[in-house]
Order: sequence, then C-alpha cells, then structure tokens
Amino acid sequence: MNEVQRRVFSIAVYPRFKGKILLIFHKRLQKWLPPGGELLPDETPQEAAIRELNEETGLTGKFPRISFVQGVPDGLLGYEEHVAGSKGLHMNFVFVADVDTDVVNPNQEFEEFRWVTLDEGPWEGAPPNVRDFAVLALSS
Repeated sequence: MNEVQRRVFSIAVYPRFKGKILLIFHKRLQKWLPPGGELLPDETPQEAAIRELNEETGLTGKFPRISFVQGVPDGLLGYEEHVAGSKGLHMNFVFVADVDTDVVNPNQEFEEFRWVTLDEGPWEGAPPNVRDFAVLALSS
C-alpha cells in the first residue's frame, strides 16, 4: 500500500534592503535559501511570513502591494511546490518584505547569511527557483 506523503503549507520570505535580498545557508538542508517555514494551525500565509521573518532573522518588514487583484496578500510573489525531504511536500507561498536594517540575528537554523544582488548571489548552492524568485523580489 502506498503511503500518503505529508503535505504542508509553508512560506518563504525575501527580505529586501537597499537593492539586496537576504539569503541564509540552512544548516540541515545545506542550501542557500530565503528565510521561511511551515504555517501554524489557523495562521494565514502572510501571518506566517511575518512570524517566520522575525523568528529566523530578528527582522520586521513591510510587505509591499504587488498585485492589483483583490484579496491577494501584500508582498505575495508567487507559489511553488517542492519536496522537503522527510517533511514531505511543501506547498510554498513566497513573499517579499522591505526591511529597515541589514542587521540579522540568526536563529539555530543558520549561522551564515548574505545580503546579495542577482550578480552576487550564491546561486550554485541554491535550488533554481530561489534565483527565479529573487529576480521577482528585486524587480517588484
């Protein structure tokens, strides 16, 4: 009998400061990623984005109005799905947030981080969609 793969909603946030975005080197996954995580019960994607940004980096952000479509949360860049190892399928909402500082307070998931432009990013150590969303984050 086939086991049903765990499915969970998640978010990623691209913090933006002075023309650069923040990427973290995730210890467990050994990849460059934006900050993010899974939604808690009864939490909207935008609420999760606000919470995860602060929990992982100590940053707070303003989520810009990107879409003209009624009901789309501010800061929402798009949606993608990826297998997150033993955590199953992540159905991932991707946001951008403007932050007022580049001072990052790392949590236990990472120590190394970089504020990067598209030319500077560690793209060879990141999934391809990380750069694709970075393009959207820096151009929106």
